[in-house]
Amino acid sequence: MEMERGKYCYRDVVPFSAMVAMECTNVGLNTLFKAATNQGMSYHVFVVYAYGIAALLLLPSPFFSLRSRVLPPLNFSISYKIFLLGVIGCTSQIMGFTGINYSSPTLASAISNLVPAFTFILALLFRMEKLALKSSSSQAKIIGTIVSISGAFVVTLYKGPPIELTPSPSISLHRSLGSPQSNWVIGGLFLTSEYILVPMWYIVQAQIMKEYPAELTVVFFYNLCVSVLAAIVGVFTEPDISAWRIKADIALASILCSGIFGSFLNNAVHTWVLRVRGPVYVAMFKPLSIAIAVAMGVMFLGDTLYLGSIVGATIISVGFYTVMWGKAKEDMDESAETGDPELASNPKVPLLQSHKTQEMQS
Repeated sequence: MEMERGKYCYRDVVPFSAMVAMECTNVGLNTLFKAATNQGMSYHVFVVYAYGIAALLLLPSPFFSLRSRVLPPLNFSISYKIFLLGVIGCTSQIMGFTGINYSSPTLASAISNLVPAFTFILALLFRMEKLALKSSSSQAKIIGTIVSISGAFVVTLYKGPPIELTPSPSISLHRSLGSPQSNWVIGGLFLTSEYILVPMWYIVQAQIMKEYPAELTVVFFYNLCVSVLAAIVGVFTEPDISAWRIKADIALASILCSGIFGSFLNNAVHTWVLRVRGPVYVAMFKPLSIAIAVAMGVMFLGDTLYLGSIVGATIISVGFYTVMWGKAKEDMDESAETGDPELASNPKVPLLQSHKTQEMQS
């Protein structure tokens, strides 16, 4: 009985609690970042320092990996892919933080739910997934993709009337310096660009983990690459030396928290939950970030909540779960055909990798 309870806790309670905590943490970090940029912090400087701190925390990991006799040598092919991962990650991070700077964490959380739809589109373009129009799973993914993208247009292009909510003035982070007028269209375009790059990042990451299955070492070199590449970009975008001097205020708190709880802890928790429950389980928590972002934006940033945000986020969430249902249905159908019940109970094959895995097994 105690063994069953322990297994239930490990398989269900702990992953659920960890994912809810990470969604709250990620939205909180975006909110803290927005508050820091409202007070003049450069997002280019932020990326350099935050990822540099994460790389510093993970510095011992390569030494343990190099002493391992199981892992293959870190050759040019693996190093090149890690560098490519860094380029994609650096570009997506700069796009994302630029988008938040123009808009809000609420819009970022809403558009992040487009990842499954963009993943499905990329899978079709790269012929990594076959489109069977008569299949209910393919129909669900097509409909969900269209609905998700339609919701993104709504949340980006239509603000609608404001919904008046009174934030608590005692915990507001925006009162010392008013934020500039949000440009939601530009912010939405930057955020959309970020989440188009995220599925590409997943593809490269999955390929690296097949060749070099050492998560912490890969994350260390990835963080280091992002920090260095962002520093090179920052030399041209932020030539003013004073912008690189971080004072002991909310900017420093944002950098430290993002480095420790974002780039370091968040990657570790997601890697563990992916191994225990699979990517479908991890992805299902994404719409939760919208509600958290709305609450934090209103309370801490004094953001105005608009009707368009609620309508668009709802449409995106419906499309999101439709795509995820189609993927889960596809996994169950594959399990029935191959006679592998593990695939249906714990699908750990990412959307873009499922077709390749089938080819390798056949």
